[in-house]
Formats: sequence, C-alpha cells, structure tokens
Amino acid sequence: MQTALLQITSSDDPVQNLDMVRVMMAEAAEQGAGFILTPEVTNCVSTSTTRQREVLQHEEVDITLAGLSKQAADLGVWLLIGSLGIKTHDADGRFANRSFMINPKGQIVARYDKIHMFDVQVSETETFRESKNYRPGEIAVIADTDFGKVGMTICYDIRFPHLYAALAQAGAQILTVPAAFSPVTGAAHWESLLRARAIETGCWVLAPAQTGAHPKTRGKTRYTHGHSIVVAPWGEVVIDAGIDPGIHFFELHDSSVSEARRRVPSLTHVRPFTGP
Repeated sequence: MQTALLQITSSDDPVQNLDMVRVMMAEAAEQGAGFILTPEVTNCVSTSTTRQREVLQHEEVDITLAGLSKQAADLGVWLLIGSLGIKTHDADGRFANRSFMINPKGQIVARYDKIHMFDVQVSETETFRESKNYRPGEIAVIADTDFGKVGMTICYDIRFPHLYAALAQAGAQILTVPAAFSPVTGAAHWESLLRARAIETGCWVLAPAQTGAHPKTRGKTRYTHGHSIVVAPWGEVVIDAGIDPGIHFFELHDSSVSEARRRVPSLTHVRPFTGP
C-alpha cells in the first residue's frame, strides 16, 4: 500500500487548515497514495481556550471532518485524520481529542479519543495542562482496513507501552501516533519512543506530526517538533521528515510484520508474574 504522511503547520483557523490539507491530499493521491495520514489537531492549533471555543465544533457538524471525509471519497483513498479538537456535550464543557479512520467511501470506520492527557512541565517556560480543556478517552480502538488492523493512538499515548502491547496482542499490525509534540521532549524522546513501540510489538508505527511555529493566538506562539516518522516492525526508521511541512511517501508491507514477529515472537512469550 502506497502511503503518505502529511506534515503540516496548522493555524487556529479550521477553514484555512481544511483548504491546506485538501490540497495536500489531492497531491498525495495523484502520486499514488492509497492511505493518507494527518497529524494531531489537524483542524486547530491554538494556545487560547477562548479561541478554541469560538472555532471548534461538535462532530456532527464539524467542517473539517465533513470536508476531509468528502475528499477521501472523491479521491478513493483511506484517510487517518490524526485528530480533531471536537466539542462534546459533557457537563464540564471539555473537548475531545479525537482521531478518525475514514474509508474510500468517505465513511467513518473507527474513532478514538486520546486516553492519556499531556499534563507536564517540560521546561521553566513551557507547561501543558491538556486535561484542563480536553477530557480523556477510555477505550482502546483497532480499525479494520483493507491493508491490515490499525491500532489508533495519539501523541502522549506513546509513553504508555501497555497500550501498544494490548493493541498488538489484540491483532493490530499497524500503530498510528499522530502528534503535535513539544520541541523539548521531541528532541529528547520522540524517535526513541516510536522505535521502542515498533520493536516491542513487531508493528509498523506511523507518526504524522505538526511542525514549526504556529501562527500566534492571542499573542502567543505554539511550537511543535515536526519529524514525522515511519518505523518498520524491525525498528528501522523508514522516514524522518525533518522540520519542513510536506508530503512523505513510503510503501506499507504487511509481510514485514510477520517476519519481525517470526524472528522475535515476544508477543507470544508474555507470562504472568507476581510482585514486586
């Protein structure tokens, strides 16, 4: 399966971001991609809760979801919308950070709400409290596609190996990790974490990422790490997209999964234990 990762720099304007991604999808499909992936928060990167409340929408009326689903149907491609910020009907008013798998008919075949919230202080000047505005999901999800079973995760999930082990043991052959990773933690940990998850599970790991300096919201600029990465099941990095926005292609081979798991069948060697 010819596959394309879109590395983008989303603004806080969903209409602008939708136009940008649709153009990139058309180019990727023209060059043969049958599966296209976008990063986390494709529709809006903003440091302002006020701005998010102004522009985010409920799933049933979300313009990005509708527009990209139609584009997938028009192009006849599979599409992972890495995630969208989505309004919910929760009493506390928090959003969902939700990933969507769209089939070539433009239909949603799976949706996943990010389980692990990025509540960290990564430096003296950079603090994140994702759970303030986003409520965590509770359900792990595998999407059935024409090219394999896809375990859907998002960004900070990558630090929780038990989630990936559970997905792989439940049949996932491909793991998606769309992200808007911090430059500080990205430089230190991004590649190592992705390679570890691939090696532990014998899965492909596909990680489309936001990159660069995002347009200011209320006078504050958000920066993301970039370096969209594809890791093969044996742990080798197939793509590192660097820091520039763009489209990055690779060939997804299901035989690589069976070969890696044949050589090191660790998923079948898990044993119960007691302690410590």
